[in-house]
Amino acid sequence: MSTYLRFFLTFLLIGFSGTLFSQQLINKRPTFYAYTGFSGANLTQFNQMLKDRGLSSLRNRYSSLGLGYQARINDFVLGFDLGQHTGKASQLDDMEIRYRTTRALFNVGYSMTEEGRFQLIHYLGLGFGFMNFQMLPAELDRNLELFLQEPQQGFILRKNNIHEGTSQFGNFLTEIGFQLSYDFPIPGRKEALQVMARGGYSFSPFENSWNMNGIAFDNAQSGAFIRVGAGISLPDRNFFYKDASIGISLVRGIHFTRPDELNTYLESFDYQPLEGKPSNWGLRILGETEGLLYGVDVFNLAMSGQASNFQDHILNSLRVYANGGLKLIQYGNFAFGFLGGLGYGNLRYTLSEVNKPDFPELFEQRYFDGYLRSSGVMVKPEAFFEYGLPMTKRKLFDLVFTASAGYELAFPGYQLGEISMNKYMSGSYLLFGIGVRP
Repeated sequence: MSTYLRFFLTFLLIGFSGTLFSQQLINKRPTFYAYTGFSGANLTQFNQMLKDRGLSSLRNRYSSLGLGYQARINDFVLGFDLGQHTGKASQLDDMEIRYRTTRALFNVGYSMTEEGRFQLIHYLGLGFGFMNFQMLPAELDRNLELFLQEPQQGFILRKNNIHEGTSQFGNFLTEIGFQLSYDFPIPGRKEALQVMARGGYSFSPFENSWNMNGIAFDNAQSGAFIRVGAGISLPDRNFFYKDASIGISLVRGIHFTRPDELNTYLESFDYQPLEGKPSNWGLRILGETEGLLYGVDVFNLAMSGQASNFQDHILNSLRVYANGGLKLIQYGNFAFGFLGGLGYGNLRYTLSEVNKPDFPELFEQRYFDGYLRSSGVMVKPEAFFEYGLPMTKRKLFDLVFTASAGYELAFPGYQLGEISMNKYMSGSYLLFGIGVRP
């Protein structure tokens, strides 16, 4: 079991269990939401290198996009955020310099207001991250044969490379902030529309944790931020008998596809094929109100291996689904239902040299790695079984085990150069999950 998985489960179980000693009436409010925002990061060492060469510094602003989950039990708040933070592109000749980070943070907080439509919450986030820093042509070559003959387009640096799998998340990150939120009624529904705003500061507490090829990129994981978001909340006051909740689970997927068409091309150019099936560690947030299901899935499929004596390659696909469905059977702690998902998917192939020099030589030589990408729409039907294990006599929360089977369908066309990857992107899968539901 990965460190990331152990931390996820331990945090949730300890956090929910920490409310057991409360003797007052239990009020529970689960919420899931999406957010966007902005922050700033001055990459000091890299900018100094550019300045020494008479070049302009990188833009110091980055935007954020993510989703999250929050459970309030009385005044105690637990949550989880998964977000991508993308810096603005900077031009240099015919090249673009870009950076992005992904952060997975477990939040713990305390509400400074009583349960009601308005909430003011102070929270602390602890978690892990990933960073990608690249210098590539503004227009990437879309011809696969030419790419495989000469893949050296620029350079790509990755720290805790989740393109190789979600378990690669690493390096400690923290965030501290305040959240303001307000509930708006949804006509004809018991759920509430929650609109929220956050402000605070994120940072990497250990110096040089994000050092890549001789330069520290710690500031890319730091900065004051402002974020706004909206989501679905289930306040107790809207329910006489609350047959509704929202849970969060870590899921492990087995996808029965192989990149056979791509492997044929790779072998024809004397590269090693990508072996096996893609691995998938993902996240599921699933809500239910009177048998109606809704939520979000995030899948991160990865394959990697050695391409040649001096190169590695990675095939990665991120898929984000908005789900809806029905719970058809509920018998005791067992349940059965169907989900349908519509979402976005991308496909990214990276061919990179294993040994690259440090800066500033890397910046001067710059031609080492190559990158191809494609994106499109994904659709999936899914059937699932679920077992909820009550963890306290007061039924504070359930430990939820799920098993699902489904089929993914990709369209219109996921192209890597001249070949269609639809057959690889489409296919059946099994999904197993464990999580909590208040």
